[in-house]
Amino acid sequence: MEQGQLNWITNFIWGIADDVLRDLYVRGKYRDVILPMTVLRRLDAELEATKREVLEMKSSLDAAGIVNQEVALRQSARQAFYNTSKYTLRDLRNRASQQQLRADFEDYLDGFSTNVQDILENFEFRNQIPRLSKADALGTLIEKFLDPVINLSHNPVLNGDGSVKHPGLDNHAMGTIFEELVRRFNEENNEEAGEHWTPRDAVKLMAKLIFLPMADDIESGTYLLYDGACGTGGMLTVAEETLKELAEAHDKQVSTYLYGQEINAETYAIAKADLLLKGEGEAADNIVGGPEHSTLSNDAFPSREFDFMLSNPPYGKSWKSDLERMGGKSDIKDPRFITEHKSDAEYSLITRSNDGQMMFLANMLSKMKHNTPLGSRIAEVHNGSSLFTGDAGQGESNIRRWIIESDWLEAIVALPLNMFYNTGIATYIWVLSNRKPEHRKGKVQLIDATKWFKPLRKNLGKKNCELSEEDIQKVCDTFLAFSESEESKIFPNQAFGYWKVTVERPLRLQVNLSDEVCAAFRKACEGAGDEQLADVIDKARVALEEGTYRDYNTFLTELKKIAVKVGVKFTAKREKFIRSVLAQQDESAEPVIKKVYKPGKAEANPLNGLFEASVDGKACVVEYETDTGLRDTEQIPLLEEGGIEAFIQREVLPHAADAWVDENSIKIGYEISFTRYFYKPQPLRELSEIRADIVALENANKGLLEEIIGGIGAV
Repeated sequence: MEQGQLNWITNFIWGIADDVLRDLYVRGKYRDVILPMTVLRRLDAELEATKREVLEMKSSLDAAGIVNQEVALRQSARQAFYNTSKYTLRDLRNRASQQQLRADFEDYLDGFSTNVQDILENFEFRNQIPRLSKADALGTLIEKFLDPVINLSHNPVLNGDGSVKHPGLDNHAMGTIFEELVRRFNEENNEEAGEHWTPRDAVKLMAKLIFLPMADDIESGTYLLYDGACGTGGMLTVAEETLKELAEAHDKQVSTYLYGQEINAETYAIAKADLLLKGEGEAADNIVGGPEHSTLSNDAFPSREFDFMLSNPPYGKSWKSDLERMGGKSDIKDPRFITEHKSDAEYSLITRSNDGQMMFLANMLSKMKHNTPLGSRIAEVHNGSSLFTGDAGQGESNIRRWIIESDWLEAIVALPLNMFYNTGIATYIWVLSNRKPEHRKGKVQLIDATKWFKPLRKNLGKKNCELSEEDIQKVCDTFLAFSESEESKIFPNQAFGYWKVTVERPLRLQVNLSDEVCAAFRKACEGAGDEQLADVIDKARVALEEGTYRDYNTFLTELKKIAVKVGVKFTAKREKFIRSVLAQQDESAEPVIKKVYKPGKAEANPLNGLFEASVDGKACVVEYETDTGLRDTEQIPLLEEGGIEAFIQREVLPHAADAWVDENSIKIGYEISFTRYFYKPQPLRELSEIRADIVALENANKGLLEEIIGGIGAV
């Protein structure tokens, strides 16, 4: 059927909403009636020819006491769905009363197979019936959809002479009409559209990015496609079309199975209905959804692996409720999100609870095929936070590290701004594969496609541009060429990695043993009921003989000796109390010793906090206490020549000679900065231009000043 005829049918159905629902629903709610009614009319038309056979089969199955009737009834209907009600929509058009029409219409709905019931339930269509019936609109609505000027059946409508009056609608054409209705309703509700509807131009690009690189390797056979946040199913159907076109161009025969999961009830119903309307009944059964089917906490396909996966997960959306259902962050054991990487047997991919978009990517990565020649290919849309959010060791950074160190990331494409319907933010397509071609191994390509777009004549929500076929081809050509250019940069995997290290400085203390301070200390001890400690301090003060301020290490050594002599137990609590009253920080003081190693038990390593020192006149190796107020962190690139040590020697020790690195603090993180890699500095202006501007301003001000002064003189 020609596109013009499809547009005419779409416009006719679109017009039914205004004709029947205008005073009954606000425009944003027309979809609640029109979409399920379009589905019902198409299914009804497809079942008319086999209605008698289905009813006869139902009667015989009931008589035989057979409970599981699904397969037999589908076979009788010669469809992936059926209806066992005695009515068709045509039977309902001439009901005398709205009450009778409502009862019979509900009986008609109850007769549909379970897959259609699932669609109706998630559309919540039965909730609309009382309203339509009360307003005397239900009969009119049915009449409009049965209007002889349109044909929603697979079979043509013939004239009396046998010529075709209205051609039949094949499944693809019906699916096109339905998708166009969905698109129009989404535009009406553009504040919600981006939540479940990715622009078709972006989907086309994603599909080509996952299929084109292996176009020559496609073999005849069966391929599984998956979308873990499938919305209305558009990504899956576009990907399926792209794969089949590519296979046909290479003289290959492929069959596809579509799998998807969607939490939003209505969009899940749309996705499932669209596939049924296209005649893909089995694919419709592989779409799972509804509020109880969150991909993160309730994986519908835990044992499945897929050849191709693409998705646009929600970004900036909390997944706290999923986290709670999964037992909380510390108790999650789901192998999709707690995996093995490097030497860590429980490597966490769990992100912050306020944004779960990277978790959807981890979910898809867990479903890759590792034992097939082509492996799996993935394309997923993210906003900019997935590139850099999360510190080293946190979930987002861990996911990036896991992906890049596993050498799965092929490319990231920066899309133009204002590409999506409900947001103007920057978006990026991540392209991944566990079968990288040889020339891509160990490397990642970044593509800046932000300037490749065509402006729209009229905004669709916040979408003011689109990718033309030429733009899509330009991105694909750049991706396939895998060469450096102004818009394409290629980096080794490690270029995005860094060590995050904690740099420590020693705590330096002196003890104030002045009469005034020691008197205050005794008073505090008496208040705490610890006069013994005050006595020990007095004895230590006498033993040290001279000076108001003393080195803390010397003081502590003397204190411990005296405590042993007088039988006072020297505890950590008492030392903390002493330090809080008598000690004060002093940059010129000696570092406070935390631990002294026996001879031969440790080698000096100042970079990692093991220093040579003299204790009681003996050379030894010590650790110093850290001054938390001077603690700092450094991000050191994995590609730093000489590694951590060279960086610390060059960047830290010249400014803080007593600093060291806490080995236990070292974590590896990954982040990707498009801004840094594609930044183009503005050229400085010529001095002659600046001078000309200054002269022009002076001349303008001079005239203004003369005008003001002249005006004052006149007064």
